[in-house]
Amino acid sequence: MEKKFYAFLFFPGAHGKLHKIQLPFYIIHLVFALSVLGIMTVAALANSYARMLLKVSNYNSLRSEREALKTKYKTLESTVTSTNAKLNSLQSLAAEVALSYGFGDARRPRFPEAVLALATQTNATVDSSFHASIYAFNLIRQASLEPVGGAAGRGMFSNPQIDRTDVPSLWPVRGQITAGFGQRMDPFSGEGAFHPGVDISVPFGTKVEASADGIVLEAGPESGYGNKILIDHGYGLMTKYGHLSRIFVVVGQELKRGQVIGTVGMTGRTTGPHLHYEVHIHDTPVNPTTYLHG
Repeated sequence: MEKKFYAFLFFPGAHGKLHKIQLPFYIIHLVFALSVLGIMTVAALANSYARMLLKVSNYNSLRSEREALKTKYKTLESTVTSTNAKLNSLQSLAAEVALSYGFGDARRPRFPEAVLALATQTNATVDSSFHASIYAFNLIRQASLEPVGGAAGRGMFSNPQIDRTDVPSLWPVRGQITAGFGQRMDPFSGEGAFHPGVDISVPFGTKVEASADGIVLEAGPESGYGNKILIDHGYGLMTKYGHLSRIFVVVGQELKRGQVIGTVGMTGRTTGPHLHYEVHIHDTPVNPTTYLHG
């Protein structure tokens, strides 16, 4: 059988020697097949590279969108924090107005203006006189028992006598007030926020005393407050103690003024050891320094 060849002639120049190369038929087909395979491989690689570039582009786009969403979320969070602070202030003011004019729950007394004026003072204007706090608390108790204007209401102005132990006047701990009642700069968010109590800075483990006689309503963890104790002193008055490291009382326990109820700690949302202390009149936070005396 005669073999088929492809002959290639090379002329190096006008005076050069002629070169002749003969290649078998199957070699040419093999080279052609390899060329086609190479072209297909290059095309596949180019397609894969193009798809990778597209994925990278999509990833960068998604990352940019995520960063934009994070920025929007932080802005929204800041707005919500600011709105909540304003809402807390408005709720406190609304509750005081409602109590002042007798709106809302019929069981809640209509307190005289003297009570609300005393209870809602800021740290800058508060009068620390113990007699003033005794007088205000007497008004609250009398208002709880009989509407203002009755016999009891008239009598309480002439002779305000009240048991000293019923008033949350004892300092739960002795220390420096590092954050007062009312609007302040939140130490975590840096935004304005309503602070419903006072922060008293004392060393970790300092004993915390009940500011007045009462009954323990709550004793345990609460979001933000950490380990906290809520005491009911009667007549709508309650005190709250937050960020405790240890709790020595149980729910339902009767307490005496000055009784140790726990120790100062750093539980909850806090930047250092201190006691967060609140006074509430019918669930409305008021300035605790109005009553603190001895």
